Amino acid sequence: MNNMKALTYTRYGNPDVLQLSEVDRPTPKDNEVLVKIHASSINPADWHYVTGLPYFMRLTAGLRRPKDPIPGLDLAGTVEAVGPTATRFAPGDRVYGEVGSAWAEYAALPETKLEPTPSNLSFAEAAAVPVAGLTAIQGLRNHGNLTEETGPGDGAGPKRVLINGASGGVGHFAVQIAKAYGAHVTGVCSTRNLDLVRSLGADRVIDYTVDDYTELGDRYDIVFDFAANRPLSAIRRVLADDAVYLPCSDRVGGKSFGPVRWMLGNMIAGKLRSGFSVKFLLAEQTHEDMSMLTELCESGAVRPILDKESYELATVADGLRAQETGRAAGKKSVVIQ
Repeated sequence: MNNMKALTYTRYGNPDVLQLSEVDRPTPKDNEVLVKIHASSINPADWHYVTGLPYFMRLTAGLRRPKDPIPGLDLAGTVEAVGPTATRFAPGDRVYGEVGSAWAEYAALPETKLEPTPSNLSFAEAAAVPVAGLTAIQGLRNHGNLTEETGPGDGAGPKRVLINGASGGVGHFAVQIAKAYGAHVTGVCSTRNLDLVRSLGADRVIDYTVDDYTELGDRYDIVFDFAANRPLSAIRRVLADDAVYLPCSDRVGGKSFGPVRWMLGNMIAGKLRSGFSVKFLLAEQTHEDMSMLTELCESGAVRPILDKESYELATVADGLRAQETGRAAGKKSVVIQ
């Protein structure tokens, strides 16, 4: 059989525009591999691709309709076949990556977009890593200047990092990576996720339903903010000298430009005030960073947390709606085959 099941959409809209369809199974080109997909995950970006919001993102995703009829970013699976010039993988190899067109039974893609899965992770766990893990590691290292060398700090003590939204898809990776780099980590989350964030290694956990972290008098070298629920004037109170504020949320802004205008406003405000900087990131998949994430997972320093409810292709729309509530603990997984 040369057909496969896939989630497809031909127009933007709410998650109900997704349809479970029978489509042609792709054939790998010269430098491509055909992957039998066992698991994917749900990211905030997936919701934006399905809805086409904010509108400016349609400049690259497709002005009137989606360019790619199959959504989904993360995948983990096994190599089914390889193209004539592909040399990195062989049939049967376990692979994962941030690839696109992942909500399907098969995908054909360049071999450079894939990496061997961490040996100690299930397919569902591996599929939770790429987008969220890359965002966490590139935010902390590239913009927060946090590394294994800088994390322990100097004689004054380790770097102090606050993760607002510490139990979420990216936040739970950021907690673990910051700890692996030797930082002192404070996690902010809801009451029901306090124990989870503690289990990830956070040195301190703040329940946002009880305390406002911007009013507790503590200062941090890095604030990685996935909730964006406090104004910059309040964030400023918790930033140490030369601190970095990393807002990373899609839950602000309007339908036209989404968080872009909000981010630019904060960046300008940060430049007008001395003593701290505001930085933004757009993570990209690199071989080096995927290899680093693999090492962190295989060493046990980082473990993906999966939300208790998983989804199949036929129920991904429900997962997208649940994702939008912002109450997930860890990543929402999609089990495909």
